[in-house]
Amino acid sequence: MDPAITIETLKKDLAEVKSALEKKTFEAVSAEAQQQSNLLNNITLAIAITGRSGAGKSSFVNALRGMKDRGEGAAETGVTETTMVPQEYSHPTFSNFKIWDLPGIGTAKFSAKEYLTKVNFNNYDFFIIVSSGCFTEDDTNLALEIQKNKKKFYYVRSKVDIDIDNDRRSKGIDVGDTHEMMQSEKETLDAVRKDSYDNLKALGVSSPRVFLISRWDLSKYDFPLLQETIEQEQDEIKRDVLIMCLPILTKESITKKKAAMERLIWKKALVSCGVGLLSGPLISFGCDIGILVSTMKEICKVFGLDEDSLNILANRVGKPVEELKSVIEHTPSTGKITTEFVMDILKRSAIWGTITAVELVLDFIPVLGSLYGGGSSFATTFYLLKDFLENAVKDAEKVLAKAAEPKKRK
Repeated sequence: MDPAITIETLKKDLAEVKSALEKKTFEAVSAEAQQQSNLLNNITLAIAITGRSGAGKSSFVNALRGMKDRGEGAAETGVTETTMVPQEYSHPTFSNFKIWDLPGIGTAKFSAKEYLTKVNFNNYDFFIIVSSGCFTEDDTNLALEIQKNKKKFYYVRSKVDIDIDNDRRSKGIDVGDTHEMMQSEKETLDAVRKDSYDNLKALGVSSPRVFLISRWDLSKYDFPLLQETIEQEQDEIKRDVLIMCLPILTKESITKKKAAMERLIWKKALVSCGVGLLSGPLISFGCDIGILVSTMKEICKVFGLDEDSLNILANRVGKPVEELKSVIEHTPSTGKITTEFVMDILKRSAIWGTITAVELVLDFIPVLGSLYGGGSSFATTFYLLKDFLENAVKDAEKVLAKAAEPKKRK
């Protein structure tokens, strides 16, 4: 642990806690923190993926879950319609994050309104309408019906990687010619974007937004913009759930996850403060061990450092899982995060935890000074989880870099 670095980061984050306590009473903020501190378990986020048959809906479902098209638990894919009724797919590590693969719009002979009734419209937070070619009247009618019912929808043009490859071949561009490849890719993307926009305008959509994606690599093209757009249009709680659950594709996604976890950590610390008030200093520093254990495990899952997430990533990138694990230096496996593990950390951080952290917290948030054991409980929980988070971020960045490395030739 590096107290000098952690103090600076703590000062910045404690300002948010202080601001919250200045606007509401400690009791009100504590109750709200209690409600939100288990958001990954208590808040359900449901995304509906729809569009015409063969548009790549099921592949998109798998990509959002960080999975390949073939494998245990993957949504079934095919060139014909494989989804005849709504199919629910839970996130492989976050069971309350659900992605629904809906039947193709063009496979049933009923109106958009009837379609939404049959697929249980009210079950979903928002809709993604997927097309692998021109959007159709069915697509726009569905979008208008969704809008009429005051929910969000997003047009996604899938399989643009296929368009790019086909255009490159038709132009006779060699894969080794990097400049020509990049120029051709830009021209193709511009053309697909314009065609999609013009197509929807012709169908009566006033200001269409279309996001171009590759089902094989969500880090490319418009998926980061799609993700950002969806996040901005959710309330704060569901936005954080979305950020935490989506797979890590870029360093930017790690940064967003870190910010979401920082918001969660101070809520966890306030809950720990309440525990300290009720139970007194039952353990070192009046800190609730259970909160530390469960939150450290959550951090591992959010950053894809747990066993299941690492296996899924290894399968997706075609590398041995041990190769990915080899770069993890600071974060233990979730199986090793136990009461004994946390107690050991507490012992090693005892001097700083009891003196510096408490003084720092009470300097920033004097109201906690009147809460006896609660102040030290808040300080210790906040400090230890922040430190654990910093280490998890470092390891997640290394795993991302290792996963992106070209495969070694045999």
